[in-house]
Amino acid sequence: MTTDIALQQWREAERAASVARRGRVAAQTAAEAAEQAAEAANATADAAKAALTSMQLAEASAARTAAAARLFVQEARADVADSHTEVAMTEIAETDAHQAYRDVVKRVEDSRP
Repeated sequence: MTTDIALQQWREAERAASVARRGRVAAQTAAEAAEQAAEAANATADAAKAALTSMQLAEASAARTAAAARLFVQEARADVADSHTEVAMTEIAETDAHQAYRDVVKRVEDSRP
């Protein structure tokens, strides 16, 4: 392996790690927004229960929205967990690539007269 190839692999690993970190932040933000949406939908459902008979349709709709939001929260949490795993894996790959680069540089330096 040449120094150029090792450096390129290291840079690619760094980019992948950076993308994964941004993905984790986006997934966490989406999870928080989903939780807030679920809370708002539940509050809407509670308010609809206290309303007149004409509000029964709104109550059912709010309950369905809350159920959908709960599903979204579950999926967003799974995405956050997946992004943590992906970040860990890309950081390992980055570390490996960086070490490979150091090894190649050392070999090159050691082979010089």
